[in-house]
Amino acid sequence: MGTSQTEGPSPSIDAAPVHRFYSSKTWIEGAAEEQLDHVSEMAGVSQVAAFPDLHPGKYGPVGSAILADRIYPQLIGNDIGCGMCLFALDLPARKLRIDKAAQKFRMLEGPWSGDASERLAAQGLAHDLHPKALGTIGGGNHFCELQMVDEANESFLPADLDLKKGDLVLLVHSGSRSLGTAVFGSALNGFSGLDPEGPAGKAYLSAHGDAVRWASLNRLLIAERAAGALRADLRLICDAPHNLIEGYRGLLLHRKGAAKADGPLVPLAGSRDAFSYLLAPRMDKLEALASLAHGSGRKYDRRSMTGRAGATRSEREGLVRTSFGGQVICEDRQLLVEEAPGAYKDPGQVLEDLRSNRLADCAATLKPLLTFKKAISEDLLTARREKRNRMTRRRGER
Repeated sequence: MGTSQTEGPSPSIDAAPVHRFYSSKTWIEGAAEEQLDHVSEMAGVSQVAAFPDLHPGKYGPVGSAILADRIYPQLIGNDIGCGMCLFALDLPARKLRIDKAAQKFRMLEGPWSGDASERLAAQGLAHDLHPKALGTIGGGNHFCELQMVDEANESFLPADLDLKKGDLVLLVHSGSRSLGTAVFGSALNGFSGLDPEGPAGKAYLSAHGDAVRWASLNRLLIAERAAGALRADLRLICDAPHNLIEGYRGLLLHRKGAAKADGPLVPLAGSRDAFSYLLAPRMDKLEALASLAHGSGRKYDRRSMTGRAGATRSEREGLVRTSFGGQVICEDRQLLVEEAPGAYKDPGQVLEDLRSNRLADCAATLKPLLTFKKAISEDLLTARREKRNRMTRRRGER
């Protein structure tokens, strides 16, 4: 237990080795193991690493890193560049009022009102590259969370970081929004693998690179909006994407829900009613492919959460409060249920597996205070769109 494993189910004799960095204490679905075997048998795949947040994905296992000699767009999916960034705030915790902060965070639902053209150009991106989606979180498991440092271990923190117990931080999880969807849609015929030196492969990698930079900018803008609402300044602690392809050892490293871990710090997100952690990667195990778990990972898929949580009004009301005394802003009832804390594994066990495998140390423990997911339900948004459409049609008939 607690060691890298290559056994698991029996793949074909020509399959690439799969290194499993999780123990028997960790919840791993059989379907995720089957997906690991499948990707290990894909042409050109030479190595696979799987982490304790592993769970089944649409096209492949989430929580894995795959090294190959060709491009597999489906292993990254549509949310290219998705990741998590952590920012320190200069707001003293004693001045924070959760109820007031929750009201201020609701402005994150609306569009960003800044100069998209200028910010895109500063990142070397086209000034008209999906500007309307910039600065927005999106749905699913994306969020902006205000947290407080519950514990800090100076032994694993950079000397100049100045992060201590009681400090407030922002953890932002989002990606490339409509841009990533467009890039992925243009590569749907590449599921058998793209030659990175061929025209299609070069075009995908170019668009993919733009989406990765766009996603990083998007997280920064979300954090700026949240900090501005709190009237606080922020400074970046780390930004770790977990859906991307990059060159590695002369090959192509595909990370699907596996955090890029070649920097000094990496966030590990818990559920909204559990601790998150700031990890210090060790980087001394080559078979881990310079990657780490990006979060706790799903225990139950979205469909199976119906009936498991929020069945009654009192249960739904409980889902917007946490055991830490925090709040959750998510007025989309279905999303609230799908993203209930019980849908996720225990992040403490994920952390323990990473530590026992000597992949990372815990630099800080982060307590959730306020989680923003969605301030307006999809039903209400649909009703508003339909109302606008009806009014437009009536004007046209006059």
